[in-house]
Amino acid sequence: MPLEADLHLHTLASGHAYSTVKEMVLAAKEKGLKMIALTDHGPRMPGGPHLYHFTNLAALPRVMEGIEVLRGVEANILDANGTLDLPDSVLQDLDIVLAGLHRGTGFDGASSEEYTKAAIEALKHPRVHLIVHPGNPEFPIDLERLVLAAAGLGKALEINNSSLSISRPGSLPRCRQLARLAKRYGVWIAINSDAHVYTSVGDFSKGLELAWEAGIGEGQILNLTVSRVKGYLKGHGVSLD
Repeated sequence: MPLEADLHLHTLASGHAYSTVKEMVLAAKEKGLKMIALTDHGPRMPGGPHLYHFTNLAALPRVMEGIEVLRGVEANILDANGTLDLPDSVLQDLDIVLAGLHRGTGFDGASSEEYTKAAIEALKHPRVHLIVHPGNPEFPIDLERLVLAAAGLGKALEINNSSLSISRPGSLPRCRQLARLAKRYGVWIAINSDAHVYTSVGDFSKGLELAWEAGIGEGQILNLTVSRVKGYLKGHGVSLD
């Protein structure tokens, strides 16, 4: 089953990715996608973009090569209070905000309790739409508590295809647990490529396989259609019209 949107992509601006905006857009077109989100890392990521990168995203066309382009960020969660590395004054002007835990951004070596609290507090932020790669074993979040929080907030969690292929070794068992909990509690799931090069745009294969294995159906996948993504974002205060 094809998904219409890939909501987690990185360009050269992230510092450790390898393709331009145009290359990512053209790859999306070739794969038959209808929407992408450009979500370069927040400024606390080593080698990441300056704050100006995000304040200038308004320069990007809304549609490129027939592909709808969302202006976003993969913000870094910096502490147990869920503090993000972009101020609210910038977040409020973005179309989509992903938040995640990353090594080297100042929050290494904490406890499972601290990481769980951090992810839940970030999810409570009114401008955060999605917690990314929560199955990463390097940050051992209590997944059931996170899923229950997402259910209560009507927020989405990610099955990250890259975590099941080239990044974050050892993620499969925890991603499998996440998928089963998401199915049990009816939480929105976004299956994203997390592409750092144009050849990976729209690669959902392993994520979809895991979702089907857990019994997650089409009705629970956020990025199944563009209209569903837009409806979800509108429900959380973002209008793309």
